[in-house]
Amino acid sequence: HPHHHRRHRSRRSITLPPLSLQVMPGQWEYQVGPCVGIAGADEMMVSRYILQRVCEDFGVHCTFDPKPISGDWNGAGCHTNFSTEKMRKEGGYALIEEAIRRLGAKHAAHIAAYGEGNERRLTGKHETASINDFSYGVANRGCSIRIPRSTDADGYGYLEDRRPASNMDPYVVTGMIFETIKEGNEQLDIKATSVKLA
Repeated sequence: HPHHHRRHRSRRSITLPPLSLQVMPGQWEYQVGPCVGIAGADEMMVSRYILQRVCEDFGVHCTFDPKPISGDWNGAGCHTNFSTEKMRKEGGYALIEEAIRRLGAKHAAHIAAYGEGNERRLTGKHETASINDFSYGVANRGCSIRIPRSTDADGYGYLEDRRPASNMDPYVVTGMIFETIKEGNEQLDIKATSVKLA
């Protein structure tokens, strides 16, 4: 039961944003964070361990496969929200866009490291971008990178890499993002495809 997982996580001082039921049958989402640096990867690994032990207690199987049941619905990702201190301050939006262009320049390398079977999830349908294309936009869940509407409105904040699969290695993903967004790295020339408010 998802709430048992939450209770066990709270006993181990893992940060506890809410749980939510998802589109695919039997699919639940939980979040880890906010965390500083590699602590997010540590908490993800511990939370996965706890989830597997709770499932054993209930006699059910859990999987981290990005599309364990084929069908006309969303797969399972591990959307990775992140920021630097400078991104969270006045003028941070320009740094967020620079980081996005750097991520775009290394798209293929990130995809190769973002989890096995991700090609079954990143189809360009069901709130994903195609695995072959890099895109970003404000409030656009069909992009590789989503800028939250609040970040756009404030001019600073964080961004969400929507490409990692649910079976990703959080240490690899954290390390790749950090290395890729460093100043001086190559940037892709790309424009945003944002969702407009109605």
